[in-house]
Amino acid sequence: MTAKESITSRPTLARQGIPTVKGHLTFTLLSAAALMVMYSLLRLALLVYNRELIGDSPASVFVEAFLNGVRFDLRVVVFACIPLMLSLLSTRAMAARNLHKLWLTAFASLTLLLGISELDFYREFHQRLNSLVFQYMQEDLGTVGSMVWNGFPVGRYLLAWAVATWLLYQMFRGLDLLSRPQSKAAPHHAAHHAPAHWAARSVVFTLCLVVAVVAARGHVRQGPPLRWGDAFTTESMFANQLGLNGTLTLVDAAKNSFSSHRDNAWKATMPDEDALVAVREMLLTPNDTLVDADTAAIRRDFTPPVEATLPIRNVVVILMESFAGRYVGALGNTDSITPNFDKLAKEGLLFDRFFSNGTHTHQGMFASMACFPNLPSFEYLMRTPEGAHKFSGLPQLLSARDFNDVYVYNGNFQWDNQSGFFANQGMTRFVGREDFVNPVFMDPTWGVSDQDMFDRAAVELDKLPSDKPFYALLQTLSNHTPYALPKDLPVEPVTGHGSLDEHLTAMRYADWSLGQFFEKARQSPYFKDTLFVLVGDHGFSSPQQLTEMDLFRFNVPLLLIGPGVQEKFGSRNHSVGTQIDVVPTIMGRLGGDVRHQCWGRDLLNLPEGDPGIGVIKPSGSDQTVAIVSSDRILVQPRDLPPRLYQYQLGADAKAERVPGDSDPRLQKYLEAFLQTATKSLLNNTAGVVNGVPDKQ
Repeated sequence: MTAKESITSRPTLARQGIPTVKGHLTFTLLSAAALMVMYSLLRLALLVYNRELIGDSPASVFVEAFLNGVRFDLRVVVFACIPLMLSLLSTRAMAARNLHKLWLTAFASLTLLLGISELDFYREFHQRLNSLVFQYMQEDLGTVGSMVWNGFPVGRYLLAWAVATWLLYQMFRGLDLLSRPQSKAAPHHAAHHAPAHWAARSVVFTLCLVVAVVAARGHVRQGPPLRWGDAFTTESMFANQLGLNGTLTLVDAAKNSFSSHRDNAWKATMPDEDALVAVREMLLTPNDTLVDADTAAIRRDFTPPVEATLPIRNVVVILMESFAGRYVGALGNTDSITPNFDKLAKEGLLFDRFFSNGTHTHQGMFASMACFPNLPSFEYLMRTPEGAHKFSGLPQLLSARDFNDVYVYNGNFQWDNQSGFFANQGMTRFVGREDFVNPVFMDPTWGVSDQDMFDRAAVELDKLPSDKPFYALLQTLSNHTPYALPKDLPVEPVTGHGSLDEHLTAMRYADWSLGQFFEKARQSPYFKDTLFVLVGDHGFSSPQQLTEMDLFRFNVPLLLIGPGVQEKFGSRNHSVGTQIDVVPTIMGRLGGDVRHQCWGRDLLNLPEGDPGIGVIKPSGSDQTVAIVSSDRILVQPRDLPPRLYQYQLGADAKAERVPGDSDPRLQKYLEAFLQTATKSLLNNTAGVVNGVPDKQ
């Protein structure tokens, strides 16, 4: 057989299914373009689904968000195309087109699922996918699954995802056919379709690699590669978040969540001695005497002035789930969401510049009761080894004074390790989901309704012996996804707020339940001797967003009701405070000497001219933190310059960027506070053995 006959008799390489370099590059580029279109459509879906957040932002900022998003999407597409680029080094690998189609379909399908789930995730948290996903996965999966299934249209989402996955495969199949040479394979064309020499393929691969690296970096300038802060280029927080890619934010969160949590802790930014001086300057008052100064940062003996104490013997702390100050009538809202709280506010002392330390109930619990801040990498402190430390919180301090105690909660105390944490701190009696008989309503996800919890709380408080003082923690839960409420609601559903109607209806119901509890409590003998402390565990997002830290998710009311409160302190307090100030403020009303290491202060014994200050941090494993003063908030993202805002709460809430973004005093206090508190926690010197000062 001659050479010519040999060539003529064998099928062409195109018919053998061996793609050329040109064909493989065409398939890769077409697939990359298709993925880019899909991610832009997901971004558009996120915009439309959460359109209530657009507000009065001009269309230009969302155009900018989509342009920013192209760079983040391109990074994801580069990851998707890595196997295809590597295939350039081998003819056999280029020929494995079926594997390429399966890989691209799987990658696109997974990222599509993340995009679909992000629609409601963003509506709930005003953040792209982050470490909250992994935190929930570490909880009881049955409860988490029930919350998701009952709170969101999961079935419809999964059906849409399955159909879309099939369509994605068909799309990549079509792109495969489109990229193959369309030759009739005449014999003399066979050489035209022969695969390129390995050296030529290596050159092409090198060029592709350079392009991919530049695309993944997001720019060609010197400095670090593309970071989330590069999407924050507008005054609209929604537009800035829209520019991100949820797959990338989730991957970054995974790096933090599955590394040692101590690796993500706040890193020192100043000498320890300087940080210690700044923290003591920030927190100590004339009523404090520092003790154990060589081993403890701010352990002190606190002696409140007699004139600032109240004639009380009992304390009841009520931690209200998702009780956002933005929707509280006493703080300026006019929609009658919280009429009972508003009525109570008229007989107590309301703090109108008060903030949660975090954006999760977990942080609200340990900050309010253990008076320890929410720190980077320790956002879920009650579940980490450091949560076993003794903190100088309310259980520790009042058990030392021989108080009785009770903790009443709608749900299961295993969630967030509540029973383990609070029992270790000194609480002894827990009444939870399993202890309710014939409740008015049982939520299949979380537990009994708020009216059931408050009814049981009234009974439990009446049962406590009268020969000893007591403290109690009552925690609500109905105002939480999936907002499962009794069928026959005792309140009118909230309307006119779009997607927030269900949430606000649950908040109105929680407020009604609170009012019912106080009607019962007033009939009990203990009422006249009790300080009631009402505080939100955290807020929630609204269509308007105040700074990238979103103050509406932190602003909550703090209300003190008790004998002599208004007579001594008035009805309104404008001092800035956070949940770590709750315990020292309570101890200041009880009176008597106390030794503690609370990381907050008695808000009713601040030095003259001191407007208060607070450090806050959202849920999630990143190191974005902020410090709040009377009218300013300094936001410090990790590895990025700080941002300074002038803010205003109330009916006319607003925030404006301060030119220069510089406030050296706030910056110093923020860094010193985080550095010193983190060091104290890691060294197990953050609390105090008991709350009784040494007798002289």
